[in-house]
Amino acid sequence: MTQFPTFEVIPAVDVQDGEAVQLVAGERDSGKRYGDPVAAAERWLDEGAETLHLVDLDGAFEGERENADAIEAIVDATGEDVGVQVGGGIRTVADAISLLDAGVDRVILGTAAVEEPEIVERISETHPESVMVSLDAKEGEVVVSGWTEGTGLDPAEAAARYEDLGAGSVLFTNVDVEGQLSGIDREAVERVVDAVDIPVVASGGVTDLDDVAALRDAGAAAVVVGTALYEGRFTLARAMGV
Repeated sequence: MTQFPTFEVIPAVDVQDGEAVQLVAGERDSGKRYGDPVAAAERWLDEGAETLHLVDLDGAFEGERENADAIEAIVDATGEDVGVQVGGGIRTVADAISLLDAGVDRVILGTAAVEEPEIVERISETHPESVMVSLDAKEGEVVVSGWTEGTGLDPAEAAARYEDLGAGSVLFTNVDVEGQLSGIDREAVERVVDAVDIPVVASGGVTDLDDVAALRDAGAAAVVVGTALYEGRFTLARAMGV
């Protein structure tokens, strides 16, 4: 499917221990739980989501996919008109391609892309524009392994590097404000947007509709929203109408 022909608001369904969870600042045990992830996904589909953002949090921390059954059930519940992007614990070309062949539109690679940049190129050769490279930033530095390890990489410079390797899009998450309902860092997003020509999807810190509008105006192709939606700060329909 075409990548983000118009600005999108994408609900997040992050899965930990088989439940939908939203973490605070990327801390592993900080999450508030929201029950069955399939039910959460179906709620967003019913409210008109055009894309779902699915993350296996246990996979992100442990390095291998721990909630594959829940993710698969969500993918099965979505129709062909809804995009699905999946991340968390995808470490090999085989992992990525099995998901893509099973109906996932984009695979999100974070740790694997940093540790083995050529994985982006290898997947893109057979599945063009299917790799979304996840650049999670803490204090201006890309972090990996469930946000626990610094890499020394600048997010904007890294984004440009992965574009050259064939990445179809970039997911930029500001971990400093993730899950805290404290507002976004627009300047950090603009730096990444300005560094590449491929779509940049922003994540982290969205608190209200003004934040959604600010990210749109900063040039983001889409925004992933988690806690603000789950906590009822605004509806998906209102955010999509910004």
